[in-house]
Amino acid sequence: MSDLEIIGTPISNYVRAIRMVCEEKSVAYSLIPAMPHTPEVDAVHPSGLVPCIRHGDTLLFESKAIATYIDQVFGGPKLIPDNPILAAQVEQWVSYCNTKVDRFIMREFVVPSLFGDKEDASLQKKITESLKTIEECCAVLDKSVAQTSHLVGNSFTYADCNVIPMLAALQSLPRGQDILAKFPNLTAYIAKHASRESFKATEATPPTG
Repeated sequence: MSDLEIIGTPISNYVRAIRMVCEEKSVAYSLIPAMPHTPEVDAVHPSGLVPCIRHGDTLLFESKAIATYIDQVFGGPKLIPDNPILAAQVEQWVSYCNTKVDRFIMREFVVPSLFGDKEDASLQKKITESLKTIEECCAVLDKSVAQTSHLVGNSFTYADCNVIPMLAALQSLPRGQDILAKFPNLTAYIAKHASRESFKATEATPPTG
């Protein structure tokens, strides 16, 4: 079977999470750079979103499904534990981060801060309003990583792969740094996992805000 192909823009936090999964498991892959709603992506994802993968005859979209496939098909350390309780906790944190953390950190704050019209007063107001919920999310995560510097158990899992790119994006902006300064456990968590080879190997530089 051919190597895995990951289709998506490298600055996407979800593309990065899947690349981190591959790096953690030493899975050979090719990155096919493509923006959402381009022909390469539309051919796989019915909503034109990234990431998508191609692996031989297998086509998949949605990052959690992709991560589960890679974890089950390839060798290397398990990023979704076999233990049903720990596996459920991974699912729990991925769901929380995808529905809450990604929405407010990435969609409501980071993306409009970097790419939005800085002269648009209503957009800037919306960005500012997102900060309260971001702080609430950071408080939840700070408490959760306080004991082990992992979201689930004592080992690095897909729950960590999934959220670290979001938190790194938050940390890249001054107002994000101000929020994180209030949460020492979460700041230490980011620093710990930012030193991983999988994180360093998948770094992409977005424009500065």
